[in-house]
Amino acid sequence: MGLKLGDIAPDFEQDSSEGPIRFHEWLDGKWAVLFSHPADFTPVCTTELGFTAKLKDEFDKRNVKAIALSVDSAESHTKWIGDINTTQNTLVNFPILADEDRKVSELYDLIHPNASETLTVRSLFVIDPNKKVRLTITYPASTGRNFHEILRVIDSLQLTDNYKVATPANWKDGEDVVIVPSIKDEAEIKERFPKGYTAVTPYLRLTPQPNR
Repeated sequence: MGLKLGDIAPDFEQDSSEGPIRFHEWLDGKWAVLFSHPADFTPVCTTELGFTAKLKDEFDKRNVKAIALSVDSAESHTKWIGDINTTQNTLVNFPILADEDRKVSELYDLIHPNASETLTVRSLFVIDPNKKVRLTITYPASTGRNFHEILRVIDSLQLTDNYKVATPANWKDGEDVVIVPSIKDEAEIKERFPKGYTAVTPYLRLTPQPNR
């Protein structure tokens, strides 16, 4: 059984490109993006790790830490990071877990036998400050992740954690949001959403993003 939304992300201690990491301690009350790769020196993953490094300022603005995983050794990771830095014109600024014993892979259900009995699939988890899993995505080996989408989801999650809203299809930060159906009292709506709202239907009520 894989991790479900709302589950506590399993704790672990594992070596990494930046030394041993105890995961819950490393989280330090922040959001996290944990993403796995089948092996070092793989082309699609090289572009992904490079792009993640370039997004550091965007992650920092959202109080998010990035951490990657591969089943190769920390020594191998160090050599791979050299390639990533050179080919992607960046500096890797987050740890890559060295999961040689597959300990973390087993905890996070990253070994899918129908895909490979030894290599991890390319899964991604967004974990909140309460250590709860808030998003899971598993990609095919041939398709690079869209990290702009990951940031968009984090923006949505952080917004909906602080306000009783949901975000509509293709929503981007700054656009109108949806008042959740559970709020029915007009006085509460006026208090929570002083900019007003548009009722497209009784259950679809759009309001300007509250924190803008």
